[in-house]
Amino acid sequence: MAHRRPEDVLAARLRAVDTTLRRLLGDEAVASPEMAEAARLALRATEACSPSGRPLYAAHAALAVPDEPHLAYWHAATLLREHRGDGHLAALLDAELDPVEALVSHTATGKSMTPTWNLNTRGWTRDDWDAAVERLRGRGLVAADGELTESGVALRKAIEERTDRLDRAPYEHLGAADVERLTELGTVFAGAALQAGAFPADLLGKA
Repeated sequence: MAHRRPEDVLAARLRAVDTTLRRLLGDEAVASPEMAEAARLALRATEACSPSGRPLYAAHAALAVPDEPHLAYWHAATLLREHRGDGHLAALLDAELDPVEALVSHTATGKSMTPTWNLNTRGWTRDDWDAAVERLRGRGLVAADGELTESGVALRKAIEERTDRLDRAPYEHLGAADVERLTELGTVFAGAALQAGAFPADLLGKA
């Protein structure tokens, strides 16, 4: 198998993003003033992101910002996602949830991918999943029917609140009005992507 240089892989990644966004949103949306505005706002938010203790964010932040607005917007969204994600991992560690327990407890909220999609995309086995369920039951976080207990609900709420606290800097930097505008723009783009079939219909849920 031929070895690929990192820059070749990154270039292929950007080409895939370009193709996907054009397919889901259309060329008109990709070239729109709204896309350029979203890129500008999202990039400004990233100015307050910190690489300290955030390896995935730091790695992406070391990459150059693409020139085209839709790719710059995707790049900024990646930075914001990984900045939040690294903080979320810290919150999960503090809650003493291992990787599979984190997935099981999140799925039990109904806001995550279904167990089937989690297993298919994350590489864990059904035995791994079932063992994590039993560990969470032993901690009193999951009931016999697979639903979160009151303690489980409280723990997941605390995790999200701590994640929010760790991730507040970019949005405080952007300011409430521009956060609202960025959210408005992102909601329109996300809605268009959903309508175009970006995600399988059975992706989310508890079943």
